[in-house]
Amino acid sequence: MNFEGFNKISRLSRDCVITEKIDGTNAQIYIQPLNHRTNIVDDFKYRGWSVIKNGDFYYGVTPGSRNKWITPKKDNFGFAQWVLENSDELLKLGCGRHFGEWWGQGIQRRYNMDKKVLSLFNIAKWSDKETRPECCDVVPVLYEGLFDTQIINDTVDQLEVQGSVVSPGYMDPEGVVIFHTHNSVMFKKTIKDDEKHKQEII
Repeated sequence: MNFEGFNKISRLSRDCVITEKIDGTNAQIYIQPLNHRTNIVDDFKYRGWSVIKNGDFYYGVTPGSRNKWITPKKDNFGFAQWVLENSDELLKLGCGRHFGEWWGQGIQRRYNMDKKVLSLFNIAKWSDKETRPECCDVVPVLYEGLFDTQIINDTVDQLEVQGSVVSPGYMDPEGVVIFHTHNSVMFKKTIKDDEKHKQEII
């Protein structure tokens, strides 16, 4: 029989980051180098995905939703088309997977917006406006410091009273996301129906 050891217990009293939870739709951009000597470039173009030539290298820029890859013909609130139109600028994200929230006009709460926005989740990398693509935003940071449930509750209360930070003046924000930096784990806490499972919320 196989021996299984007990996992090491992580410490709770470590730093965390609290950001506003935006009620849009989950989005992903995957950037990868392509071997242009194969038919993969043609396959990308057939699907409506971007192929960018940068020097001697070719890169594919692929849009995704929470559960699948998407295309301009089978889109998710126009995100794939937006990625196609902004792929040159998005290449600045670099190779790898980049996650964010696609939100605003016509999506979920809408936030009184007249446009759609991609807010990246990785605040450690993209908080500096000078380094991220001009077409991207980042989720707003509400608190950075030691993990404390009272601070989390206070942050949620403040958000409820003062309204959204990502869209000032919008008074029905969803809640917060807590990222425990030591364990690289995320938690969410909503203003309404936080005690219920998503399936129970009507």
